[in-house]
Amino acid sequence: MEAVKSAKRMMALAAFLLAGFAAAQAQDARLQFSQLDRLASKADNVVEVSLDKNLLQVAAKFLSDKNPQEAAVKDLVSKLEGVYVRVFEFDKSGEYSLNDVEPIRSQVNAPGWSKIVGVMSKREGQKVDVHLRMTNGGLIHGLLILATQPRELVVVNIVGPIDLEKLSQLEGQFGIPKLDLDKSKAKPRQ
Repeated sequence: MEAVKSAKRMMALAAFLLAGFAAAQAQDARLQFSQLDRLASKADNVVEVSLDKNLLQVAAKFLSDKNPQEAAVKDLVSKLEGVYVRVFEFDKSGEYSLNDVEPIRSQVNAPGWSKIVGVMSKREGQKVDVHLRMTNGGLIHGLLILATQPRELVVVNIVGPIDLEKLSQLEGQFGIPKLDLDKSKAKPRQ
């Protein structure tokens, strides 16, 4: 009888520790954007989306299970712990500098984060970086998309388990801008 009680306590302790580990993984994937707040006064247009797990569940209720695309987005969102987006559009170039986004870049230089995509166009002054936060088990548990242009700054942070094949379905949803992540749909250059 005492052995059963001891085993139950050990299982409860293990569950508690696993829950704490999962919460710590999620916090490591949630990036801080507060340093970008000062850019809002300089921008002509600002988009700010902050959806934690509870708000994502509420938003997902508005998606139809009968529409295949919406059902796929609903399934993906149901597993997420947060979606955080900031978009700043400026009237002219030079309203922000790359130093303004350096605090975000420094957060993804931490262990567990890996840069998987870096695209730069000097001619158009564009730069897009995609970083993933990996768990110890090799699963993706966070994502950062940082896109800079002379007159626009886009920061997207998705927290939670992410299936990269389904990720492109979130473009245009919950304030996430269309970034053409699914290159198979890209138009040929003319």
